[in-house]
Amino acid sequence: MKNTLKVERAIQNLTQADLADKIGVSRQTINSIESEKYVPSTILALKLSEVFGKTVNEIFTLQDEDR
Repeated sequence: MKNTLKVERAIQNLTQADLADKIGVSRQTINSIESEKYVPSTILALKLSEVFGKTVNEIFTLQDEDR
């Protein structure tokens, strides 16, 4: 699954630690999501969408291998 988390963070001038604090996870979790090593839970994806004011589908997209 691809994501635009790093871009969205840059637009809002947030560090990984800032974003982690906003949604209640560790900075390492944000790093793992950005590097596509970790797929967030539905709750975490919804929290991220709220922070950025975008739908989950605008932040996360399925790849062919995910289907």
